[in-house]
Amino acid sequence: MDQNKVSEYFGDMTFGLAKMREGLPKDSYNQLIKVLERKEKLEQKTADAVAQAIKEWAVKKGATHYCHWFQPMRGLTAEKHDAFIDIQHSFFSELRVTERFSGNQLLQGEPDASSFPSGGMRSTFEARGYTAWDPTSPIFIMTSGRSRTLCIPSVFFGYSGHALDNKTHLLRSNEVLSEAAIKFLKLLGDVDVRGVTATLGVEQEYFLVDHAHAKKRMDLKLTGRTLLGAPSARGQQMEDHYFGAIPTRVMAFMDDFARELYLLGIPARTRHNEVAPAQFEMAPIFEEAGIAADHNTLTMEVARQVANRHGLMCLLHEKPFAGINGSGKHCNWSMSNDKGENLLDPGKTPHQNLRFLAILAVVVKSVYDHSDMLRASIATAGNDLRLGGNEAPPAIMSVFLGSLLSDILETIGRGEVATASRDEIIHLGVSHIPQIIRDSADRNRTSPFAFTGNKFEFRAVGSSKNVAIPVAILNAAIASGLDEATQRLDKKLQSGEHRDSAIIELVKELFNESKNIIFSGNNYSAEWHDEAKKRNLPILKTTADALPTLINEKSNNFLLKTKVFSKEELASRYHVKVENYVKLVLIETRVICQLVRDFVIPSVEKQLIQSQKVLNGAHTSALKTSYTSHIEHLENTLADIMRSLNDLEQELMRMESLDEKMLLKECAYTLRPKSDTLRSYVDRVEQLVGDKFWQLPKYRDMLFSHVFS
Repeated sequence: MDQNKVSEYFGDMTFGLAKMREGLPKDSYNQLIKVLERKEKLEQKTADAVAQAIKEWAVKKGATHYCHWFQPMRGLTAEKHDAFIDIQHSFFSELRVTERFSGNQLLQGEPDASSFPSGGMRSTFEARGYTAWDPTSPIFIMTSGRSRTLCIPSVFFGYSGHALDNKTHLLRSNEVLSEAAIKFLKLLGDVDVRGVTATLGVEQEYFLVDHAHAKKRMDLKLTGRTLLGAPSARGQQMEDHYFGAIPTRVMAFMDDFARELYLLGIPARTRHNEVAPAQFEMAPIFEEAGIAADHNTLTMEVARQVANRHGLMCLLHEKPFAGINGSGKHCNWSMSNDKGENLLDPGKTPHQNLRFLAILAVVVKSVYDHSDMLRASIATAGNDLRLGGNEAPPAIMSVFLGSLLSDILETIGRGEVATASRDEIIHLGVSHIPQIIRDSADRNRTSPFAFTGNKFEFRAVGSSKNVAIPVAILNAAIASGLDEATQRLDKKLQSGEHRDSAIIELVKELFNESKNIIFSGNNYSAEWHDEAKKRNLPILKTTADALPTLINEKSNNFLLKTKVFSKEELASRYHVKVENYVKLVLIETRVICQLVRDFVIPSVEKQLIQSQKVLNGAHTSALKTSYTSHIEHLENTLADIMRSLNDLEQELMRMESLDEKMLLKECAYTLRPKSDTLRSYVDRVEQLVGDKFWQLPKYRDMLFSHVFS
């Protein structure tokens, strides 16, 4: 095998359709295909045949255990390993060990559901929960040191049938989106359409820091971000890191990282330095949304493992360092039909361009109608720190289309025909249908939901989180919008209106109803915030403001109607997300208090003792004056630190008696601001204390060590 030729080993650690075709009887393979096409239920005979083929392949690859790999609401993934072995008794109590893996073991597992968050859907004494194989996502083998484990992508649900995971909702949303899109496309004239797939490409940003530095930072180890740290004299001001030459040590990591992803069948294509020092990005080729979500979750786990092997820590937190860019997870989303045509790509015929306009208008209207829920879908403690600055979009949902496409929709909204220069258009050949641009829009890095030629880039998603829920809610929103558009278009056609005219009229109506969410300017500006208020767009600044949307009946009705969530599941997710947010903020607050008491105050005291010695031994008035001023500054700042620390600790004690709803607001609007105040004093004093006494690695050490190692 050519180790340098990716095509020779891509997907070597996955058991996909090609391997199933080779290892399964023909009738079993054909039945599995019908299952994947959602035409049949999986028969026991086929399940046993698939399990046997998987076991033989996995054992040959060195796997000794298998697990149902699932995604509970607590965070990323979970797994419980079971050995393939089976024991047979023989004469004189001799035991014989064989490898065994049945269809039932493939199809279903039973982890202890009481040990995972349920948001009140289950009592702690009600333990039964189930994992079930998701055959739409490839089975894979994960390697950890010498150990290899077969992983079966699965959904996770409770005894009552309610979803206890993230993936189930994404799978549901994929189905309802396909059904809604098929109905709409048939009215548009695509009478032979049989399936529509949501496609997704997830750009993953991350930081790499030297493990020797990271292990000395209690805040990094316990919270994933630095809670203290004065700015480095050199940060990203020179703009020299973005797309710069990749440091040798990082390149070694990236090579290893890419190879591990290729073995798992993850189509990683792009790697580069990001804007902030020590920040990098990986981007894959588009895939079906469910597989892409699984692959992104795997990507994060592999990044951590490979970084550790290279003596690095991979930081996936949205804002690991203050004052420089945070990290996002840009979700490039589109839809394709069963012919492989991208429905958000202007085509070569008038019909394809008319279809493009209709789909585009539905997406914009859907985002407008459900912008509050889309904001809630990306609400986390980490993302609150990132949104609104350093190239991250603000917490106000808006849509960027580019000036030319916006102009075309504006003219349609006025009932006019759009015009554009010859180089920017695709001629439609129909007099009453406007000419369509092809990928001529500039990009807007400040927009949370931007059209980028043939897809929308949902830029507001945070770097550390599972994309399944934001994409599920986006899919459901657009499915709901497609259902509404189908009803409206059908009514026009039933009245005898010509199809092309009816479609243009629908586009006009949808645009005029949703144009308030279209914004092409600087989303960071104060003017946009003022303008957003005038447009009555939801402004949900923090997670505490956004999460109640999940249980707001007016906001969540489309999720219930599409059956992507049940009412109980939404209430559950609300409580789990509130609990996670509160716990994280409380942990961060306790950690910063501990850091200040254990590291900062002793460091300042040592510097004061040293400075006093120098003052006592000074022989010139100039030196005495300088050191007197220096000591006074240290003492005043230390007093500020002590006062702020005591204030913060008093707040922590006060909040022990508060209920969930009160804690949510207090964490956002009391604890975090007071922690920021304490940090400001600490970051100031860090610059007054010499390296000899300051025990915590500084920003300059963590952000630039990879360049010189």
